[in-house]
Parts: sequence; C-alpha cells; structure tokens
Amino acid sequence: MIHTLPKKAVTTVNVVADTFLSIESMTHKKLQKLCYYAYSWYYTYYEEKLFNNKFEAWVHGPVVPELYREFKDYGWRDIEMRNVPVEVMQHPLMHEFIHNVYNSYGHLNGNELEYLTHIEEPWKEARGHLGNLDACSNEINDSTIMSYYRKVLEDEQQD
Repeated sequence: MIHTLPKKAVTTVNVVADTFLSIESMTHKKLQKLCYYAYSWYYTYYEEKLFNNKFEAWVHGPVVPELYREFKDYGWRDIEMRNVPVEVMQHPLMHEFIHNVYNSYGHLNGNELEYLTHIEEPWKEARGHLGNLDACSNEINDSTIMSYYRKVLEDEQQD
C-alpha cells in the first residue's frame, strides 16, 4: 500500500551528488544518473522522496535541471572529488543507501548509465513520442518510477 508522501524530503539533490563525488571523481552525466537511481530506489523502497527535485527526460537521460546548472561548466570533464557532506555522516543509513546505489551502478560510465535509463519505462514514458534527439523538459512521473522499479524488484525475486 502506498502511503501519502511527506512534504519534507530526506535530503537535497546536492547532498546526494556530493556524497557520490566523495566516492569518486566523475562526469556530470554519470553523476546525474547516479542521483536518479538513488532517488528512484529510495522512493521505491521507502515510499518517500530522497529529495524534492524533479527529474526531466532530457536527451541524455534523466536530469535535475538545478544540478545541471551547478555542474554544466565541467562539460565532459570529471568533477573533482568532494568531502562527504556532514548531513550524510549524521545519517548512517542514508550514507549506506547511497553507497549501495554506487555499488550497483558505479562501475558503469555515463554513457552506459544513459543507455540503461533509455531502455527503462520512466524515461521513455516522459519522452512520449519524441525522437531520441528531440529536446524535452517533461518531468519523469514519480508513480511511473514507483511502479517500474517495484516490478524490477518482483522480477528479481522470482529469479
């Protein structure tokens, strides 16, 4: 049963991004996708939002526009490593959760993560009938994220 989601999110997308950047230096594209998977799996497991920012179905996959603006000057270069945010250190379960997402997806580069998001329903649904190279700012629907990743979990449990 899905409960009403709290108004206040657990953290911010910037804290999640900085936590991933405390693990390794990476491209902006990879960082966006890791934040997307952290948000999606947290929402699926805990039925609450990890952060309030919305992902849009851009050409290269899910993107939080605010995070894009923060790191766009890096282009295709790696963003330097950061210290683990204090907020995360004070919440060991959130720290562990983000590390688990990294352990699942961190071995992939930005292009591989882009491909993965492109074959998944949340991004495809938000894009609708647009071509792969058409500009798009449609938001990725939270209910689609929840239903898609719950199905992934169910399929994995049956294997």
